Amino acid sequence: MYSNMRRQERQLGTPEGIDVLEKGEYGVLSTLDSEGNPYGVPLNYVYSDECIYFHCALEGQKIDNIKNDSRVSFCVVGNTQVVPEKFTSHYVSVIIFGKAAEMHEEEKENALMALIEKYSSDYIGAGRQYAKKALKKTGVYKIKIEHFTAKANPKRD
Repeated sequence: MYSNMRRQERQLGTPEGIDVLEKGEYGVLSTLDSEGNPYGVPLNYVYSDECIYFHCALEGQKIDNIKNDSRVSFCVVGNTQVVPEKFTSHYVSVIIFGKAAEMHEEEKENALMALIEKYSSDYIGAGRQYAKKALKKTGVYKIKIEHFTAKANPKRD
């Protein structure tokens, strides 16, 4: 874990950060294009084997950016609650830093099944068939986590 955080009292430990990743529904993947311009895109994902996996089309800006520079960041925010009268928000968040790479063969299939288990757990059989049909026209990428920060501003009673 990376600890260069301004509000140290809000820093979460590794187990709590992993919990945020496991429970999160969506994250924002940030990449750089060939001119160094940032690009952020929301997507669904699964945390598995200490990595982030996501699926996508076989081409597009995020794919071009990853091919140009595999360094990425990925942000997940959860348990949000705006508290207007206190001019604050309650939340948990994780920002991952790592490198993204395209997956193939068995790891690609395993990642697609992990996504189906996370988002469509009541439809595993149909999901397995869907994944097999979509395998050739679906990209799957893995972010190998190099380090992350995790923090929270929890609700206090």
